[in-house]
Amino acid sequence: MQFTAQQISDIVNGTVEGDSSQTVSEMSKIEEGQEGSISFLANPRYENYLYTTRASIVIINEDLVLKQAVKPTLIRVKNAYTAFSILLDAYNQLRADKSGVEEPSFIHPSAVIGKNVYIGAFSYIGANVRIGDHTKIYPNSYIGDSVMIGSFCTLYAGVKVYFDSVIGDRVIIHAGAVIGSDGFGFAPQEDGTYKKVSQIGNVLIGDDVEIGANTTIDRATLGSTKIQSGVKLDNLIQLAHNVELGQNTVVAAQTGISGSTKIGENVVLGGQVGVAGHISVADGSQVQAQSGINRSITHPGKKWAGTPAFSYTSQMRIQVTLQKLPGLEKRIEQLENLIYKS
Repeated sequence: MQFTAQQISDIVNGTVEGDSSQTVSEMSKIEEGQEGSISFLANPRYENYLYTTRASIVIINEDLVLKQAVKPTLIRVKNAYTAFSILLDAYNQLRADKSGVEEPSFIHPSAVIGKNVYIGAFSYIGANVRIGDHTKIYPNSYIGDSVMIGSFCTLYAGVKVYFDSVIGDRVIIHAGAVIGSDGFGFAPQEDGTYKKVSQIGNVLIGDDVEIGANTTIDRATLGSTKIQSGVKLDNLIQLAHNVELGQNTVVAAQTGISGSTKIGENVVLGGQVGVAGHISVADGSQVQAQSGINRSITHPGKKWAGTPAFSYTSQMRIQVTLQKLPGLEKRIEQLENLIYKS
């Protein structure tokens, strides 16, 4: 699939400088650019590559002053990084432009499928499912009974959505994710065994949410596990039953959040953060990777680090003090020797 410089300029609202009929068929880094590829320059540290790259087209900022002549056709835009991201998104949409139902697949007669929907081979669509317009469900996916999926969603290969889950518009769920599996609920018995507590709630996912590969979100025991609009989840995350994530919260890989915990809006949780159950985290909190949160965070907009988590500045002071401990230990030994000798 080839595009001319003028076509690309129209997409990113830019101005062509050079051959507007120059064509490209792939994208590349500016330092690795080859003929027939398009690249971009946003970071000034890479400017030298602009004069040596073999890429056919390069997107640059409109205020960049050239130090010497260049070989590629240029497309000048207000923000080269933003323009290239728009181009990447357009390219990705073209690649993913699928529609229709592939065979073999199973769609229950009571399911309601919207317009221009793609359902990949070996997928299962259960009873009373509702799928909105322009949604794409890739092969080997399972959509349980009474699931509702909005419009312009993408569920990649092998996604499993259990019964009664509700998914908003423009949601992206990556391969292997499981939505609505049973929460971890077991009642201890007098004989030392555990009786399973049925999980009869569901999962509610808002609009514009992205869920990473192999992430799992448990259904609620009662009520709903809630992922509000704009939330972004990395790969390999575990959200337990009745967890709530506020709008535009971001969670990095390998984080685990225990049951009934409420995370506020615009929170950032780093990788491998562990959060205890039945607590809350205030809006705008930022938690450093590998921290452990074992009590509620009530002050909004603060930074936290460590296990158990302290305020970020306190944790940094603790780290500095820890590095001094060997020297302090030696000084204490010297003082003890002086005391004992006297």
